[in-house]
Amino acid sequence: MNESRAAIRYAKATLDFAIEKKAAEAVEKDMREIAAVITENVELQNLLGSPVVKGEIKKNSLQELFRGSQEITKGLISTLTDNKRIGLLQEVALKYVILHEQLKGEDVAYVTTAVPLTGELEKKILAEVVKMTGNKVTIENKIDKSIIGGFVLRVGDLQYDASVANKLNGLKREFTNSL
Repeated sequence: MNESRAAIRYAKATLDFAIEKKAAEAVEKDMREIAAVITENVELQNLLGSPVVKGEIKKNSLQELFRGSQEITKGLISTLTDNKRIGLLQEVALKYVILHEQLKGEDVAYVTTAVPLTGELEKKILAEVVKMTGNKVTIENKIDKSIIGGFVLRVGDLQYDASVANKLNGLKREFTNSL
């Protein structure tokens, strides 16, 4: 099964259970924290992806790291570990956040740029994304100098890459393939 589809299924099941237990907001907070911690911590990414480290060690490490989390979140960590899918945790967390925002009729547009967005440009992007999705949208600007220029826009599962780095990589592939 496609890893992304599996992550969506786990996220949907977790969201349904959280809604049933009236804890969807609290679990979303946990999921945002999990996604951020895994993104920022290369050692944790290596631990979760390692086939050598036993599942029980991964589970115990995550339970300790996120000990203040909701029981539903801890249950998700246990389920992913038991099913040997703990490597999907970050993706499940991100999918949960997206699904919960969509359920609330909200979207977050993640705009990655090489320099911070100006207020005027942010308003233009916001207007376009609202027109495109029809939902209430907030913008989260991430700065990544490696894209050189342009922007990468991600709303839900949709992504538009208009970065200079992406265009340069495309040219590099063209030249490599034509040799």
